[in-house]
Amino acid sequence: MNIKQLAKTLELSISTVSRALNGYADVNAQTRLRVQEAAATFGYQADAGARRLVRGSTDAIGMVYASSVDSLGNPQFADMTHGLSKCLESSRMDLLLAVAEDDHEVHIYDRLFKGGRVDAVVVPNTRVQDKRITYLQSKGHPFVAYGRTQSPADYSWVDFDNDHCSELAVEHLWALGHRSFAYVHADLELNYAFERHRGFQGAMAAAGLQCPPSQVVGDVIDRRSGTQAVKQLLALPHLPTAIVVDNNLAGVGVLQGLMDAGLKVGHDVSVVVHGDIPVDFLNAGLQVTTVQQPTPQETGVDLAALVLKVLSKPQEGPYQILKKSALVVGATSGPVR
Repeated sequence: MNIKQLAKTLELSISTVSRALNGYADVNAQTRLRVQEAAATFGYQADAGARRLVRGSTDAIGMVYASSVDSLGNPQFADMTHGLSKCLESSRMDLLLAVAEDDHEVHIYDRLFKGGRVDAVVVPNTRVQDKRITYLQSKGHPFVAYGRTQSPADYSWVDFDNDHCSELAVEHLWALGHRSFAYVHADLELNYAFERHRGFQGAMAAAGLQCPPSQVVGDVIDRRSGTQAVKQLLALPHLPTAIVVDNNLAGVGVLQGLMDAGLKVGHDVSVVVHGDIPVDFLNAGLQVTTVQQPTPQETGVDLAALVLKVLSKPQEGPYQILKKSALVVGATSGPVR
């Protein structure tokens, strides 16, 4: 049934039916309810293209993802986008995902908005100083950041207390008697890596400890670079008794590298990883000690909720959510030998 037939059945004008279905206040509540019930009864579905044309919107949210920063195979990213897209779908909106090299991200955002393909975007993997956010702010384009920059006051974002994450890891290992630490981290231009590194340094200083530069390995973001980091640490005169890894995919590589070297993780060396590692990611099936954030799917729902607020009530923003993490103790951390 099309809208003309629905209007004829209800003996109302097409304009009245259309406005009732779109919730306009100039249609009284009784008429709106009657139209909506009839639409449900007859299975009427508004033409999406026509609705977008009338409203001047695309009903789509974009996300441009840099393949060099993270892996689309990361289960945390997959769970986050699932929560985001599911929540958007309930509001009849689609998630449009584009993959780009770092240098081309801004160009893709520009094309998405100029081409009228999205109403807003989600900006993932924020940098300490982020040219994408600077661009979006200068153009007045609606967006929500998945993470902050070091200037987070005047835009909407969802993020985690990354300094506190590292404090939890250091305090846990210190309580187990560890005094010799290694730190494995992603590119410090990424804001989460910068803050976790800052939190690690602060927690070490508070405990009266130091982590020599030789025991800090950077630019580690995946399994392969994680195993390479272990080789670098094994070449030291003495392997540190505790290792903190600031991202989950690097954590998989670090754990695998230690086990391949014949070390018993949690006994010969303790490891704490930021982020969730599914048990089936490791052949040994280890329950990893992690600093876990609220579920990625929950974070995706929060991002969707903020996007919808940014689009419907921009004047009340910016909207900001800072989430706390918790230490989950597994088998990869134990008392110092």
